[in-house]
Amino acid sequence: MKQVQLFTAFFKVGMLGYGGGPSSIPLVHKEVVERYEWMDNDEFADVLALGNTLPGPIATKMAGYIGYRVGGVLGMINAIVASIVPTIVLMIILLTSLATFKDLAWVGGMTKAVVPVVGVMLAVLTWQFIDNAKKGLGWLKTVIFGVVSLILLQFLNIHPGVLIAVLLIAALAQKDKKEEPEKKGGTA
Repeated sequence: MKQVQLFTAFFKVGMLGYGGGPSSIPLVHKEVVERYEWMDNDEFADVLALGNTLPGPIATKMAGYIGYRVGGVLGMINAIVASIVPTIVLMIILLTSLATFKDLAWVGGMTKAVVPVVGVMLAVLTWQFIDNAKKGLGWLKTVIFGVVSLILLQFLNIHPGVLIAVLLIAALAQKDKKEEPEKKGGTA
């Protein structure tokens, strides 16, 4: 049953994720966190952060990891195939059709109409991440991390993968520092 659910979830993402990785992330979140509850928001944010540090399409990396976590190697293959096959088929059909009808006004309008929808989906996902960060860090640290990240990404042109890797290393270092006193205190 899990294999069918995996295929269905990532097939939907592959079919509806118009516009690439950023537009598919909220769809993956909806299926993985809200519908099937394979992971919670924090785990999803961790998978997204890790996926952003690796090269390649984010939707495929997330499908592979989540598929493996839910259904092992078969689940990984299942989720990846489910997410890429619709894209391949639709790409062939749409590119052929769009090339034929690219000068028609409705085709241009159709592609422009998708942009605000994707923007709203990303805004909702962003707000969910901010809300989760607020719960874990508090408002002050959340705002500071957000502003510093914005400056590094937009104004200093730091690659997102570098920023995420530094934050992951810092979080791991903090975790190790917190565990050391507990170990020392527990042995005495």
